[in-house]
Amino acid sequence: MAQQITTFIENRPGSLAAFCRILKEHGIDMRAMNVGDAMDFGIVRVIADDTEKAAEVLKTSGFVCQVEDVLVIEVDDHPGALVELLEALGDADVNVEYTYALFSRHEGTAGFVIRTGDRAEALKALGKAGIRQIPDSEL
Repeated sequence: MAQQITTFIENRPGSLAAFCRILKEHGIDMRAMNVGDAMDFGIVRVIADDTEKAAEVLKTSGFVCQVEDVLVIEVDDHPGALVELLEALGDADVNVEYTYALFSRHEGTAGFVIRTGDRAEALKALGKAGIRQIPDSEL
């Protein structure tokens, strides 16, 4: 089961670089990252190679972090692949709270991080559609 770290950073020049530098200095590799703007701060979501270590390092550095379960999905990289994924979830009445791209590890595929309120139904619907969940060991 994939987990992401969610935290906040100040919305000012250099803040995101400083955040990423902390992870770099501790040998933590990001697999995905999403940054959203919320006026005076940014919401940062990260999938890391070592979630526990990343969360601890960030907390020690003064960040308030939350670790959440998410789905990490792989599809063939072609026009419409995301539509197919989203339609499979919609047809199963599964709401997507948000999604963002995963740094690609396999040529010819695209990866997405998906947060939904019903993981079990989402996995069932995606499996029926032939869409693969990426195991933690492949992140």
